Amino acid sequence: MIKPTFGERFRYRFDNWMSRGPIALIALLGIATVVLVLVVFGIVSLFTLFGIYPNDDPKTNPGDTLWGNLMRTLDPGTMGGDTGWLFRILMLVITVGGLIIVASLIGIISGAFDSKVEDLRKGRSRVLETDHTLILGWSSKVFPIVSEIVIANESRGTSFIVILANKDKVEMVDELAAKLGKTGNTKIICRTGDPMDLTDLEISNPHTARSIILIAPEGSPDPDSDVIKTALALTNNPRRTAEKYHIVGEIEHESNLEAAHLVGRDEAHWVLGSDLIGRITVQSCRQSGLSVVYAELLDFDGDEIYFTGQPTLHGQTYFETQLAFATSTVIGILKGEVVHLNPSPETTYDFGDQLIVIAEDDSMIELATPGAPDASAISSTPTPAPHPERTLVLGYNTGLGGMLKELDEYVPPGSSVTLLADVDEPTFPSYDNLAITFQRGDATSRALLDGLEVEKFDHIIVLAYRETLDAQRADGKTLITLLQLRAIEERTGIDLNIVSEMLDDRNRELAEVTNADDFIVSDKLISLLLSQISENRKLSEVFNTLFASDGSEVYLNPAEHYVTPGTSVDFYTVLEAARRRGQTAMGYRIAAKARSSVDSYGVIVNPRKTDRVTFAAGDRVIVLAED
Repeated sequence: MIKPTFGERFRYRFDNWMSRGPIALIALLGIATVVLVLVVFGIVSLFTLFGIYPNDDPKTNPGDTLWGNLMRTLDPGTMGGDTGWLFRILMLVITVGGLIIVASLIGIISGAFDSKVEDLRKGRSRVLETDHTLILGWSSKVFPIVSEIVIANESRGTSFIVILANKDKVEMVDELAAKLGKTGNTKIICRTGDPMDLTDLEISNPHTARSIILIAPEGSPDPDSDVIKTALALTNNPRRTAEKYHIVGEIEHESNLEAAHLVGRDEAHWVLGSDLIGRITVQSCRQSGLSVVYAELLDFDGDEIYFTGQPTLHGQTYFETQLAFATSTVIGILKGEVVHLNPSPETTYDFGDQLIVIAEDDSMIELATPGAPDASAISSTPTPAPHPERTLVLGYNTGLGGMLKELDEYVPPGSSVTLLADVDEPTFPSYDNLAITFQRGDATSRALLDGLEVEKFDHIIVLAYRETLDAQRADGKTLITLLQLRAIEERTGIDLNIVSEMLDDRNRELAEVTNADDFIVSDKLISLLLSQISENRKLSEVFNTLFASDGSEVYLNPAEHYVTPGTSVDFYTVLEAARRRGQTAMGYRIAAKARSSVDSYGVIVNPRKTDRVTFAAGDRVIVLAED
């Protein structure tokens, strides 16, 4: 074995030292400075020892010489007053050496600073905030989620939203700034890392987060797997605290829900995205304006759902608590951990219970003098018997199966669905109340639509081709289909009940010219629900009940079923009319404003009960009811 030479050993140790970073380099320059100063000082002292005075001054103090040498390494101008050519030459040597050392020092410090700035731009520094909202993952859902949480934080002091995603930090910051603009008292902190990696997860400081929202990465081939693995990294982190997390995440496929529950246990609340959109689409197609009601309840801008304790109302009935608020609407009671929406009017509000109310803000939940309903204005019009319904579905995506299953639970026997889509014929199971007819074709074709006689259908659903087309192309086909339906509506003079699914909320604004009754923006609705549950975990059960086909749900029923048309009434009277039918009134829709986005499509949720309103033909009362 060949032994390394002294030069090789020196170079090896020198390389190791240089690789230690800026501190080691600065230390090396410091040693070089000291060596240079001492060497020149030694030469000057040696000349002086032999009676040779390089600076023509025999009285020079050695300490002054040493100090002067040090200063010359830092300031070349110091040698301007030197005397004696031998001394000047020595000082020139030390000054040139000093220039090299100082230049190297500046370069090292500058490089270290640039490197640190670059590291900060990479977003790898640990977050030290507490009580923050943590978002793990990145997709288009981030923007509505952040926007909603910013609104929710307006009533708090300085708040923080931390986003950890496998994406460049600068890109995240730039996109958020472009989409959202100023965020008020909410500060957004972006970090780059893999949420499924335990080391990267620590960067976001999940242990002190108020809530954690899990989002599947955009373009992931298996989004549910990514979300579940992220939840596993959180709940099984060996460095986690003893306190439970408040985790909210979306699962796309119902088959993965069981695994998600096993991982998240009681720390996670899961939103089944495809099922949610299917339920809202089906319910909205049968009741024009329902999607607007849900959007009002799900976003933080306007009225939303709160829980409140009112000790002075203990012992009163559910209906008596409804009359006790003028600016809030009671829709249920939370008894223990069980949510009761639209309970029996005689249900008692007991000690330890909480009222579930709709209010503009929790600070506005105030008791008022109970109002007196006008019994003479209440209508006794009977509810008409259900009849078979015909539904037309234009377009296709994998969520259709869940929609048909949901629709089958609502419609009476003898109902039918006609599917027109540019795909191979899907296979559907048999349904109790529905008969399915399939026709292959492009729904943008006017000839095909005329052949179907779309004006004879009770409901029309326009679905986006989300699996086979990108968002913009899919929404483009949807928009053309809606324009064709509008032309048919104008030709026939028959109002079509149309519900359309849009993938990009910006395209919804374009599609409003088609006068469709409702637009279901899937990603936005899921984002709104995730935001709501992240702020209050108890809302999970409330929304599960609202969107389910069993129990009490939201309906928009004809106003003439509740009050006499043309009669001016306050909302206390509407509450009493709904009570007589075993329902809870929570708002109304004015038909004359149903096409105007400026007027929220005529939907008013949680009206002030003292305000009077005169209902006309086509107006609806928004209620919670079992059917």
